[in-house]
Amino acid sequence: MSAIVSDIPDGFELAEGRGPFSRNNGPYYRRSLGGRLQTGLSVEERHCNGLGFLHGGMTAAFADSAMAWAVWNSARQASVTMRLSIDYLQPVRIGDWLIAEARVTGVDGDIVYVDAELTRNEKQKIAGVSGVFHLIRKKEKS
Repeated sequence: MSAIVSDIPDGFELAEGRGPFSRNNGPYYRRSLGGRLQTGLSVEERHCNGLGFLHGGMTAAFADSAMAWAVWNSARQASVTMRLSIDYLQPVRIGDWLIAEARVTGVDGDIVYVDAELTRNEKQKIAGVSGVFHLIRKKEKS
């Protein structure tokens, strides 16, 4: 049985246009709260492993999307993930509201460094994430 959070926290709006992978694995929600970029997910049964906890791969995909949004917000360019590192701290269950708050911590040319904190139900830290992203530049016509 799939449980859905009926009360999406104030300010979150459905994230559109993130590509087929995110659309099929979401839906993801986004908000900017006092300059802080947050991505939200209502954890459903289809997001979970056989033990009934949020699958680690789903956690990684969710965090990756949130961090890519932070890169886009900072550089106004698309990016690809070069490295993603996650410290899992607490399990997440069906019906939980998951938030990833991502922030760019550094830029070196086309390389962007990002950290994120994932929390459950807006209070309990469940994971710490760091990543490195490469900005994608449009090819010039020859």
